[in-house]
Amino acid sequence: MKTTLITFLITITTFTCFAQQEKQLDTISEKIPFENMDMSWQNGSDRRTTPPVLTSKYFTGSLMVDVNYTHSFNNPNDNTVVGSTALARNNEIQLSSANLGGEFNYEGARAKVIMQFGTRSTVIPRNDLSVYKGQYQLDNAYRYLSEAYAGYHFKKWYGINVDAGMFMSYIGLNSYYQVENWEYQASFTSDNTPWFFNGVRIQVFPTKKLKIEGWLINGWQSYGRFNSMPGIGGNITYAPTESVKLITNDYYGKDAAGIPDRIRFHSDNSLLVRYLNNPKSSGITKAAFSSTFDFGFENGGGVSGFKERTDSPAQYFLSGMVYNRVWFNNNKLAWTIGGGVMTNPGRYLVLYPTGQASPLPNPNNPTQTAGAFPFSANPGDKFTGWDCSTGFDFMPNQSITFRVEIVHREANVPYFAGSGGVTSPNGYTTTPLPADWRPDLVKVENRLIFALLFRI
Repeated sequence: MKTTLITFLITITTFTCFAQQEKQLDTISEKIPFENMDMSWQNGSDRRTTPPVLTSKYFTGSLMVDVNYTHSFNNPNDNTVVGSTALARNNEIQLSSANLGGEFNYEGARAKVIMQFGTRSTVIPRNDLSVYKGQYQLDNAYRYLSEAYAGYHFKKWYGINVDAGMFMSYIGLNSYYQVENWEYQASFTSDNTPWFFNGVRIQVFPTKKLKIEGWLINGWQSYGRFNSMPGIGGNITYAPTESVKLITNDYYGKDAAGIPDRIRFHSDNSLLVRYLNNPKSSGITKAAFSSTFDFGFENGGGVSGFKERTDSPAQYFLSGMVYNRVWFNNNKLAWTIGGGVMTNPGRYLVLYPTGQASPLPNPNNPTQTAGAFPFSANPGDKFTGWDCSTGFDFMPNQSITFRVEIVHREANVPYFAGSGGVTSPNGYTTTPLPADWRPDLVKVENRLIFALLFRI
């Protein structure tokens, strides 16, 4: 009996060692895109350089918490923030986002589910008019999901992924998760372009340094489909070296609710460069900049893209943003400065100021500001804006960031919440709106942001 037990143990040990060797050989033989490239410095990327703590063979967990306090020097009486997808309330400590979930992998099958709770679950989908088409409340059905998709990984070249569900958009460079961004309040370029897509994507990695991605999606940051065709688009990401990254995203679709003849095209292009890297320095350890330029247009259905016509106004989008970041004190401290500009005639991508639900809302646009004087987004309506910000990060470890940021934003038309707010005369949604009441919108906003960002 003793001999049999010893023989059994030796057999099990030998088999285990052999299995581990096979697994190691399989791992070595699999080509991994962008392997051994430090991308933690990049704007919109995971800044962790060590493996996630919540990791097992088949599952990698994720927990992110984003808490902010922001002060607008306009002091709106209803505490509402206008024109931001990161912020919702002034002069209050707010849980902006709590994200919980992870990635699952089993023999090529893969899935990712990230739940979201907090103010962003209400702020992000508010301009999605597709939810007003047909039955069922899609904004409520998907509200508490930031990402949820499943697919399969093929071991071809450096990998091919085929996924379906809801996934993050790359347009605008910034990540949806603030813990991955250099700045907290995104520039106009990022804040007025999509944070999510709902559909199918195919990611192809033909070489270690290149990703080519295609999309077949419901529409432009929409849960449902606006018209007869789905949106199509794609991404190309190229990193010739660890210090340089080039990105282009392009999109085509028909996303004007109730206007099937109007098409939309958008192109988003970014360059990231790390121009200093001295990890052994006791002072500045690295420095980098990111730049993004976007252009796009809508054409048909009463608008004419970049051409201004008497009976068909121009309706296009031009924007750009540049940020510079410097790390020091062993990457525990960082300083960021930057900003951007945007022009969007027709306002088809402008975030509408929020407000109280009107007793008689505009049937063609249920998301418009309430009252007799809503913020319009008609063909020919002009909108230009510019912003700048500077912020300081304290990062005692890779799981926590303390951020303070100063932001200045301007627009050519009254847009930001003034002292009278955008809800009602006294700021409460329970207050009936007088016939002559209008939201107090102003052209300039200055604010101070404090944020605590956690990730594990």
